[in-house]
Amino acid sequence: MAELTTLESLLEMGFERNRAEKAVAKTGNQGIEQAMDWLMEHENDPDIDEPYVPPVGNILGETADSQSTSEQPTLADTAEGTVGGDSENEDSDKQPMTEDEKREQVKRLEELMRIKQAERRERERADELEREKTRRRQGQELQQVRQKMQDDEMKTLAEQRRREKMEDKMARQRVKDKIARDRAERAQKFGGGGATSTAAPPQPAEPSPSSPTSHGPPPTKKEYDESRIQVRMLDGSTITTVFKAQEPLAAVRVYIQMNGNTPEGQDFTLLSPYPRYVFTEMDMEKPLKELGLVPSAVLVVTKK
Repeated sequence: MAELTTLESLLEMGFERNRAEKAVAKTGNQGIEQAMDWLMEHENDPDIDEPYVPPVGNILGETADSQSTSEQPTLADTAEGTVGGDSENEDSDKQPMTEDEKREQVKRLEELMRIKQAERRERERADELEREKTRRRQGQELQQVRQKMQDDEMKTLAEQRRREKMEDKMARQRVKDKIARDRAERAQKFGGGGATSTAAPPQPAEPSPSSPTSHGPPPTKKEYDESRIQVRMLDGSTITTVFKAQEPLAAVRVYIQMNGNTPEGQDFTLLSPYPRYVFTEMDMEKPLKELGLVPSAVLVVTKK
């Protein structure tokens, strides 16, 4: 039984001539299977239906044969014939195919194409599963990185609070030491007055309220070491907690991220309503006391 050429087989199967010619040329006329594989892989190419122009051969230094090289055989003639100068002799010996033989061969080729399409769909499904696995793995790794960053930030804040508590403790101790020294100095001063101190013993026991010598330095404004912060969220709800006066505003921001109901990844800005003031990134490192948020304050969360 005579065999159809690759181009004829593709045309019998219903492929357009332009696509069939491209497939034969791109695969080097190596057979129907290679041509079908190429057509299935490139069926969605944007230029698949553009007219095919066979490449023109150019030999360096050749000028006399320019006319002969311009007369290139068409792709259809090349695909329908065989390579070499004996194609005409072989065509004379080739027996034409009957209609039944053509139908049988097209049937075999269509079955082969269905098999290849099924294999391609299976490969695509496997590739999609692999991409989904990769996407999930990357999502898990990203979540782990975020969790680690949050843990590190909380550790940093905890360490900062511990240092601030230690500094507050040392400051209170210095104040106590100063008060003790002042008392000792006053006791020594009044204890060494001789007859004057003996003549007026009630004076140290009942000092005058207006006497600066009896009371030492004048009373100072009360210092607060804590701040009660109330935060109004985007949905109108509020959360309230207490921070150290020396904690930075960033600690309040982290507390909102961990305990508020803001969507994950939602960036937001903090502002003070009375007087209205929008806190910037530079304010995040400043203590609450320096920002005027001690002993209490109300902050509002707004979208950035």
